Amino acid sequence: MKISSWNVNSVRARIINIVNYIKKSKPDVLFIQEIKTEKKNFPYNNFKQLGYECHVFGQKSYNGVAIASKINISEINLQFFKDKKKQSRIIAGKIKHNSSTVFLINIYAPNGNPINTEKYDYKKEWFDTFNKKIKNTLSENKNIIIGGDFNVIPEEIDVYDHKKYQNDALFKLEIRTKFNELINLGFRDVFRLFNENKREYTFWDYMSGAWQKNHGMRIDHFLVSMNILNRIKNINIDKNPRSNIKPSDHTPIEIEIN
Repeated sequence: MKISSWNVNSVRARIINIVNYIKKSKPDVLFIQEIKTEKKNFPYNNFKQLGYECHVFGQKSYNGVAIASKINISEINLQFFKDKKKQSRIIAGKIKHNSSTVFLINIYAPNGNPINTEKYDYKKEWFDTFNKKIKNTLSENKNIIIGGDFNVIPEEIDVYDHKKYQNDALFKLEIRTKFNELINLGFRDVFRLFNENKREYTFWDYMSGAWQKNHGMRIDHFLVSMNILNRIKNINIDKNPRSNIKPSDHTPIEIEIN
């Protein structure tokens, strides 16, 4: 089984690229972030023609998450926790895998910039609430996969020049600490598990030729609970979609599960 995650930066604007990616990569489940549309305007038919059922938690013009799947996902949850700003940032559901139930959580965490503003405070509070909810969830189900755009650069190796991001909300120490607190609840960062010293990115800004210069950062992640970690056989960052016409500034990240 393959699960992919991709911040598409507007599902309707990128639908051609999304369809082409699905045809080529054939994920069983696709986590989508920043769909930037309400549920009523989501392009369901494009996915249905490829054999995918979509579950959508949308919002007009901003944010929004969805799960497109070829396999059955039950107990879809659009209210994983009470978001202070009532933004559409998390969609969750359950799948059956190897006779066990796996809880899938697709997230689009707040950016938080600029620091020393309400946006940064919101990001800190969001992660505190999320981490608390995950801790409680683990007591009920120890088979959890969290994927999505975390808007966190975990380590210096995960950005092309960490010195430029010392005062950025994606790399501030207290934000990275919250990310590590989440991992320490009982998860592993799958990319780092398979690639201890590899420098690879999932995001390149549209500005200043970042893509051409490979001035990127790794902010899209899969965290897998220890209970099912041995089922993960591979992880891949597919950079090809970033080079397309009208690309998202993110590119898909994929895990394969035995």
